[in-house]
Amino acid sequence: MNVMNHFIALTLQLSVPIILGALCGTIAERGGVILLGVEGIMLIGAFAGAAGSYAAGSAFAGVVLSIVLGGLIGFIYAMFCIKWKAHQSVVGVGVNLFASGFTAVMLKAIWQTEGMSQSVPSIASITVPGLSDVPVIGAFFKDQSPYLYAMFLIVAAVWVIFYKTKFGLRYRAIGDQPHAVQTAGVPVNRYRYIAMITAGAIAGLAGSYLSISQNNLFVSDMTAGRGFMGLAANIFGGWQPLGSMGAGMVFAVAQAARFYLTDAAIPSQFVQMLPYVVTLVVLLFVGKRVKGPEALGKLVD
Repeated sequence: MNVMNHFIALTLQLSVPIILGALCGTIAERGGVILLGVEGIMLIGAFAGAAGSYAAGSAFAGVVLSIVLGGLIGFIYAMFCIKWKAHQSVVGVGVNLFASGFTAVMLKAIWQTEGMSQSVPSIASITVPGLSDVPVIGAFFKDQSPYLYAMFLIVAAVWVIFYKTKFGLRYRAIGDQPHAVQTAGVPVNRYRYIAMITAGAIAGLAGSYLSISQNNLFVSDMTAGRGFMGLAANIFGGWQPLGSMGAGMVFAVAQAARFYLTDAAIPSQFVQMLPYVVTLVVLLFVGKRVKGPEALGKLVD
């Protein structure tokens, strides 16, 4: 039972950045904007979390900075895609490349080192007395980051907005028939800007989890493909908040399994590849079967 609790706890911990990354894709792409830059925004969020925590001596400052900077990048991303009508996939690749180079340069500028930063103040884990001792579900309440609970709240909030509000109804319609929605007098691009800023802020938050909650320092390229896993989870989950969360959990299970296969008679390189192989298999066999927003990548004047 201890092994099961540990596996569940580890899966929950590893799921946070993947599910938040998936949610970014869901938010942006349900409105028709392709968001391939999740990986890069998460990486900048991870750096901002560590830098803000280091500069202010407070992990909370790192959280705020990562959210603000992520939202700003989301806005700039939207400017390129919506106002200047740049190719959305190219913008996403550009953001990812920029993030890798920018964070490496700033790491050297701030800490005068390469590869990783100094230790910074981090977010403490939470244990709920009583509930943490319950078999199986106790793993959800023992030594877990506040980010985990925030993640579930964010998923729930997005679901409510998408399916229980007029804003969400209009926004989902924008992802399928933007010209028809615009003809009805809805400011399509304004909705998309709001969505992109929100998606960027969540991606920044996801990145800060890696640097000031799961760890207490920034490491070059520490997102390690989690943003791309999030995008795959978004597709696997059918561009729906709850579906993205469930798919993100599947990828987190694959990541957690690595730690239990290290003693098996399997080359370590294959063990390390497991989460990425699962991602590719899901995209190969599931990606063709799910139906995305009909106007994905299409703009209006």
